This record gives sequence, C-alpha cells and structure tokens, in this order.
Amino acid sequence: MNKINWPQAFQPLIEKYRGKPHPLVFKNTYQLLVMVILSAQDSDKHINQIAPPFFEAFPDMASLAKADAEALYPLIGKVRNFGNKIKWLLELSAKVKEDKNIPLTMEELTSLPGIGRKSANVIMRESGISAEGIVVDLHVVRVVPRLGVVDSDDPKKIEKQLMAVMPQYTWGELGMAISFLGRETCRPTNPNCNECVMKPYCNYCKSL
Repeated sequence: MNKINWPQAFQPLIEKYRGKPHPLVFKNTYQLLVMVILSAQDSDKHINQIAPPFFEAFPDMASLAKADAEALYPLIGKVRNFGNKIKWLLELSAKVKEDKNIPLTMEELTSLPGIGRKSANVIMRESGISAEGIVVDLHVVRVVPRLGVVDSDDPKKIEKQLMAVMPQYTWGELGMAISFLGRETCRPTNPNCNECVMKPYCNYCKSL
C-alpha cells in the first residue's frame, strides 16, 4: 500500500459530494429500507421506476405486514432475485410491524432479513445517523483498488481497510463519495482520469 495521507487525499472528494442524496428516490425511512433491499443486484434506476406503484399499494410497514407473496409478486416480479426479496420483505415487515419500529443501528439493521452492512450503511447515512461503517457498493469495490488505498476486491475487507486508514468522522460521507466518483468519473471502461479529483494519488492514473 502507498504511503499516502489518505484522510487528506480524500478530503476534496468528500467535499465534492458531501450530502448528495443517494440515487434511490424515497420519501421516508420505510421507503428507503424497502428500496435498498430491492436494489441489491439490480439498478437504482429500475427500482425508482417500480417503487411508486409498490408504495401506492403498501404505503407503510403496517400495510406491508398484512401482505402475502401473491400480492407482492405483480409489483416486484421483474426485480432481480425477486423470490428472495419477497421473502425478506414479508419476514422483515412481520418483525418490524410499524414504521416507528424501524431500527437505525448497524447491529439491529443487519439482523433484519435482506440487510447487509452495505445496506445498513446506506440507510444510516440517508437517515442522518452517525456512521458505524462505510458504504461499499459495486462502484466502491471497483474504484478503491484502482486508487491503491486497499489491496482487496472483497467488500468486507475493503470496508475494514478503509475504516483503518480513515477517521470515523469521514465514514458517513466517504463511501457514497467514492460511489458517485465511480458512477460519474471512474467508469469501468474509459475512466475520465483528467477530471478526477483523486488523480494525484491514483495508482491506475499513474499506470496509464
């Protein structure tokens, strides 16, 4: 790993995207929770399209808790891995029962069906809760090894290594800032290195 002052190096990126909302379009924590589960292995754009009719049918956790798989299938049957996601939503709503009971700690969120650390980190960031970890989505998995800040492509190891080199006060914004960089600039092919704020520190840019 490079001897780079990563907290200093990441500061311009964090400032560029500070507070920028997640690409999922939601109105409250209930909607965010459902959409985060649905978006796994699917695109945010697709989930934004199917969400309005879903929330018209099930406007809150209490209504979802009364649903069955037959009622959910027509609304989310085109979502990737819909079988498991229907099962998770039904189990989760039966457990949480009402919007006011939605937990907002890492431990409680990850105990819910269909919620891993990445999803929990997203929910906590968008809810304004102090971060207990760093969002590591597929964009982060691609970007941070390119930069040279981590030496793994495993999301759990990436999160651990980022948490080790970055102070906790940066965690809440760092993951989404890197994710937005990956969406907009550090694309899988033909990344736009010349416009990248991380260019001075990036192994990938130096190798070109």
